[in-house]
Amino acid sequence: MFNRRFFSLALIAVAVTGCASVATPVSVADSIAKNPSLSTFNGLLAQAGLSATLQGAGPFTVFAPSNDAFKALPAKTMDDLTQHPDKLKSVLSYHLVPGKLAAADIKNSSVKTLNGAPVALARAGDFVTVEQAVVQSADGQAGNGVVHVIDSVLLPPHKK
Repeated sequence: MFNRRFFSLALIAVAVTGCASVATPVSVADSIAKNPSLSTFNGLLAQAGLSATLQGAGPFTVFAPSNDAFKALPAKTMDDLTQHPDKLKSVLSYHLVPGKLAAADIKNSSVKTLNGAPVALARAGDFVTVEQAVVQSADGQAGNGVVHVIDSVLLPPHKK
């Protein structure tokens, strides 16, 4: 009888507080997949085999180009990227930074991307840039990092 009463009280406590379980935070890959304005980036991440990386422990900072950013790329560039997996992976990993950088944490500096090349970051008040790209939507939180939506596709410097 005591166990039933205890169980009933526990169910009432859960119903009142809403604390039955803590939701598992989504990964940056899940956050990107759920954002309709990032569907092109999401598809290319999957094609390049980077979705699994972004499901990992992280943390990661992702500067995710919007669908409009990909539409602004010359068709020849997009065709080249989709036909050459190594180039695609290099370009996409240039948008990924190890560690978690909220917009407020960004300083005028450069950080190393997952592709090994540095990317220039700058902030003036609430205005944040990554190379020539402007952050349109900042601080999309995920369990393993943060996603910032940017207005253009970043192209890494050519390796010599």
